[in-house]
Amino acid sequence: MFTKTERLISLRNLRPKKKEGFLKIISIFSFLGIMLGVAILIIVMSVMNGFKTDLTKKILGLNPHIVIQPNSFTIDNEYLLKLRQEFEDISISKTFSGEGIVISNDKAKGVILKGINQNEKKISEFLEKNIVSGKIEEFNKNSIFIGSELAFNLNLKEGDYTSLMSSAFVATPLGNLPKQENFRVAGIFNTGFIEFDQNIIFLNVNDALSIFDKDFKDQNIEIYLNDPLKADRYKERIEKLNQNYFIYTWTDLNKSFFSALKVERNVMFIILTLIIIVAAFNIISGLTILIKNKTKEIAILKTLGFNNTSIKKTFFLTGFSIGFFASISGVILGVLFSLNIEKVRVILSSVFNLEIFPPDIYFLEKLPSEINIYSISIIFILSLIVTAIASYIPARNISKMKTFRALKYE
Repeated sequence: MFTKTERLISLRNLRPKKKEGFLKIISIFSFLGIMLGVAILIIVMSVMNGFKTDLTKKILGLNPHIVIQPNSFTIDNEYLLKLRQEFEDISISKTFSGEGIVISNDKAKGVILKGINQNEKKISEFLEKNIVSGKIEEFNKNSIFIGSELAFNLNLKEGDYTSLMSSAFVATPLGNLPKQENFRVAGIFNTGFIEFDQNIIFLNVNDALSIFDKDFKDQNIEIYLNDPLKADRYKERIEKLNQNYFIYTWTDLNKSFFSALKVERNVMFIILTLIIIVAAFNIISGLTILIKNKTKEIAILKTLGFNNTSIKKTFFLTGFSIGFFASISGVILGVLFSLNIEKVRVILSSVFNLEIFPPDIYFLEKLPSEINIYSISIIFILSLIVTAIASYIPARNISKMKTFRALKYE
């Protein structure tokens, strides 16, 4: 593609003379701009990938993979039997959830009251994994499990009693009042997902139906899969059994969250790509100046028999070499930072005395990072394409130069 002579001339152009100091500065800025642009883009994409992966794991650990809710038709035992016969590899649990208020120590907070059957395998595994106080054996009638953040905010501990208020009403001499019952705190859990630990209260499913004045036909069905990523396939098969129910997968229930994350990721990609494009403009400026300074050499090369295509290739290779090596350096720098991003965060936090990525906002205890070869390849190729375009634009103008005018120019 490039002859040895063309490569030698290109290499010589990369080493400007002393009087071409300004050109050297432009080349350095071009190199640093592309390198930092590629590195930052890789770091940001790796962190965003890490966020998505870690939050997905937490969501899958805290939520059912498929939820079946009654519509105009109630969920009967015959339907449950069909589910168990059709899908032997799934775990099924009956639940009921509703919005309520927890009242304790003159404090009140809106929460989600979730009625569960603690004897179900997946439910018991979740509780045992996240319990920090109490025992699952103590979780029975008129007892609740609350999150650590909620317990802290309401000053509650294991063994305390608190009141739960639902949206159902009960008739009293004073009129209709919200239904309210007392429960004992049987245990406290900590999932590490602060939003979850602040807003969820688990209670026995029968107690949940009672406080909301509902019966068994109003229960939901929660399904847990061995492979949550196949939830959409299972949903299609479940819908064929009966289309009279609302059926949601974990992706349906968190669609807005994942959509927002995707939009944010794409916006960041576009913004940071602009850094690479701006750096590429420096290559255009640098090559344009270089061609002006090399007018006499270009004229001499033409008189020696070099055609316009060969000369254009030498200057194209000069600009492309800057972008190529800058891109490689950016990839190396970006990968190294991505692999050690948590250490970098800790160092910056201690040096500047700032809490970078606080867990109460980002729901994560440490800054995640996930190296994705596909993303890195796209960034690297994009950088090379931008560099190639930036190198070609000034190089193509050489064909417009006339030899005698070039000699006269000097």
